[in-house]
Amino acid sequence: MNVIIIGAGIMGTTFATLAKELAPELDITILERLDGPGAGNSWVFNNAGTGHEANCELNYTPVDEEVISVEKAVKIHAQFNVAKQFWAYLIQKGAIKDPKSFINQTKHCTIVSEPSIQELKLRFNEMSSHHFFEQMRYSEDFDEIKSWIPYTMEERPRHEKMAATVIETGTVVNFGALTEQMAKHAVDDLGVKIEYGTHVKRVHRSPAGSWLVETQSRGVDRRYKADVLFVGAGGGAFPILKKSHLPFARRFTGFPVGGRFLQAEITAEQAEQYRAKTYGKAKVGAPPMSVPHLDLRVSDGRYYLLFGPFASFKPVLERGRGFLDYLRSMRLHDIPSLLNVAIEHFPLVKYLVSETFKGEKSMFEELDSFAPGMSKKFNWKAVEAGQRVQIIRDGDLQMGTEILVSKDKTYGTLLGASPGASVSPEVMLRCLEQLLPSIFTSEEAGKKKKEIFPEDNLDFLAKNPERYREIRDAVNERLGIKQSASQQD
Repeated sequence: MNVIIIGAGIMGTTFATLAKELAPELDITILERLDGPGAGNSWVFNNAGTGHEANCELNYTPVDEEVISVEKAVKIHAQFNVAKQFWAYLIQKGAIKDPKSFINQTKHCTIVSEPSIQELKLRFNEMSSHHFFEQMRYSEDFDEIKSWIPYTMEERPRHEKMAATVIETGTVVNFGALTEQMAKHAVDDLGVKIEYGTHVKRVHRSPAGSWLVETQSRGVDRRYKADVLFVGAGGGAFPILKKSHLPFARRFTGFPVGGRFLQAEITAEQAEQYRAKTYGKAKVGAPPMSVPHLDLRVSDGRYYLLFGPFASFKPVLERGRGFLDYLRSMRLHDIPSLLNVAIEHFPLVKYLVSETFKGEKSMFEELDSFAPGMSKKFNWKAVEAGQRVQIIRDGDLQMGTEILVSKDKTYGTLLGASPGASVSPEVMLRCLEQLLPSIFTSEEAGKKKKEIFPEDNLDFLAKNPERYREIRDAVNERLGIKQSASQQD
């Protein structure tokens, strides 16, 4: 079977790697617009770099009056556990030599001020009763919080009432480095072909039912034929979906959101002092992706602090693509959906416009509000991050991820962002189950799947504490994640 994948980011590369691990007989080619794998939104500074497992992100635990829902948090945590199983398998196999090349242990913290303390306490009480979050700690003690996240507390007045939670076994993930290593394994060991510098101009069905992919590479036109087509091209998935003429394509359009961070390189000693990702609470009207956080980042053995993101409205589908790409992806029937979003989510639109024109002075003021005195402590610079396209489905703005598969199981695509890369192995496994169900029928594939994923059933992980702990501890050991961050090398 001939499979074409569009996009060599974390999603497309994971899809290809997992598919070839389970079904070596597949003929897989990846078409990538950029000159290397993981060079778009997967690149280290184009995303939050958080191993999203709902430890610290308040937007995964919405509160309605005094009732908190942890359903989404439990699901995301289980998905990340499945993701870690896949990465641990790649390390055990030798496809990735050193886990620290892409994943590093970092405390996951949440900090809030007076108006939100009760919400955080409610969240802690609810979450810590579940075995997924049994290691979470809560404090309102100034000195204890300072010991967890010193840079957010050092110059803060002691009379300012704060509350925080911490989980020591959180992670920071360099998804770009992970993608690069997976791509090398996929090409060198599994026989996947990757064509870089290849722009997909059009996809359409042949009279025989296969997919024809028309491309241009360095001025040369080329056509590819696919029995099965998977599109994992980030924001670029939207125009391809529109050109597919599939019935469900009319239901979807996209709302692009950009982002910026403040970035400062720090020393290894400073990194040891602040080995944390600290999330706050989003402003009213702000999108979930704009929750402010002060993070340690690790890239190629160097350490950075990042603060942000500062969201913005940019009518482009992906970084490096033009304004016209977004306009060309639009159809007349998309306009009512966009207008509906603009009206129903006017605070969001207003927020994004105001953020778009925010200068460095305002960004530093927000940093000092989050962590007093931090703007003068390090040499900060503003950096552009990635570009996200939020899903609009049937006129309503969606904040999650959507897997779409055609009825004949020849076309699949992934739309949406959060929690994105963090759960890519679990999401790509579900894509494969829907798009290529035949590969799971053989006994060999069943054994291989069990080898890769000792337990991929999310409900089972959520309801069986002992089995979850067994798997968690095994994969954490392979990934270099220890029970306490203080025990790290």
